[in-house]
Amino acid sequence: MAILDLMRPWFRPRTRLVPTRRSVTAGEASAAVALETVEALEAAEAEQRKSAAAPDTREQPAGSPPAPEEPAFPIVGDTRAAAFFDLDNTIMRGAALFHFGRGLYKRDFFSSRDLARFAWQQAYFRLAGTENSGHMAEARDSALSIVRGHRVSELMSIGEEIYDEYLADRMWPGTRALAQAHLDAGQQVWLVTAAPVETATIIARRLGFTGALGTVAESVAGVYTGRLAGEPLHGPAKAVAIDALAAGEGLDLDRCAAYSDSANDIPMLSLVGHPYAINPDRTLRAHARERGWRLRDYRTGRKAVRFGVPAAAAAGALAGGTAAALALRRRRR
Repeated sequence: MAILDLMRPWFRPRTRLVPTRRSVTAGEASAAVALETVEALEAAEAEQRKSAAAPDTREQPAGSPPAPEEPAFPIVGDTRAAAFFDLDNTIMRGAALFHFGRGLYKRDFFSSRDLARFAWQQAYFRLAGTENSGHMAEARDSALSIVRGHRVSELMSIGEEIYDEYLADRMWPGTRALAQAHLDAGQQVWLVTAAPVETATIIARRLGFTGALGTVAESVAGVYTGRLAGEPLHGPAKAVAIDALAAGEGLDLDRCAAYSDSANDIPMLSLVGHPYAINPDRTLRAHARERGWRLRDYRTGRKAVRFGVPAAAAAGALAGGTAAALALRRRRR
């Protein structure tokens, strides 16, 4: 069944809910990378088990873990069900790419002049409240220019360091408990974000998730070219990626769950049988109440730090497509 057929009559005629050709390309590329990455990890784990018992490398929450907020629907052992989690303000406080940018700036990847340009683009998106295609392209090209010519391995190594420096302590315990409930039920749990697929994969691995869907950038011989596979994994592109992943993994979307804070992810949330609005923005809160979706808000008396989604999506090219992008090219050969 085509992705457009799956986008149910819940959608009103809102802006950019239907995937464009570029968003379809982005979603399919992200799913292809995710599937191949998981296959490679499973093969590596199987090889480890042959020689010795592999240690559990999943990062555990500091201190006593919160009591899981068990969702009403997971069925233990239901291998055709999975959960899909947005990242920014859903699993973690703030925007991962903002902190990734901090780490790159600290390591002299770009100048203060570049930083000022990104700040101006961010301010424009926040004030205008719209995804003007010209400004989106400008922001995307600026972000891509930062990593063009850098090696994939370099960005992967830096991504691990940045996670430890800036991201590890920013996770919402309530959302992590929801994800853990799915894992405990034997279900797959996937991160779905406009962040670079390498950054997303690092975060997913640290949290013990199955894998990640993220923005895929092109690299040749392990070096970034400065081009994306389609566009950032944002809005309808996330739904395309989830649909393609579900087909590859044999998942039943009506038995799956999705979690997000943003109205931009209504396509993703509408694709599954169990949508959750987590720390929702005003538009998503209203939409969720109208549709009878479950809501959870883990913010404590203050608004979560919010960064413009369009700017974050455009900056998704910052770390590009690393080793996973190479896997995508191998699949296309």
